[in-house]
Amino acid sequence: MVRARLTSKGQITVPVEIRRRYGLETGTEVDFVAEAAGARLIPVKRRKLLDLYGALPVAKRDVGIQNMRRIAGRKRGEELARKVRRG
Repeated sequence: MVRARLTSKGQITVPVEIRRRYGLETGTEVDFVAEAAGARLIPVKRRKLLDLYGALPVAKRDVGIQNMRRIAGRKRGEELARKVRRG
């Protein structure tokens, strides 16, 4: 057990052993969960955007910029051809 003291401003210093053990760094947000015997402090896990890379399946492979331009040009040509046929 490690003990800390609450200040008059409601602040508490988390002991270094606890910070190291749970990877708490400056700016880490924590949640307080009220329980019958007291409160529990839970670090809020923040993920970096890159940590989510690959989390979702890829529906189609990357077609590349040149291929996208070719497809877009073909679609635009089809639209123009339809407009010309309609008059």
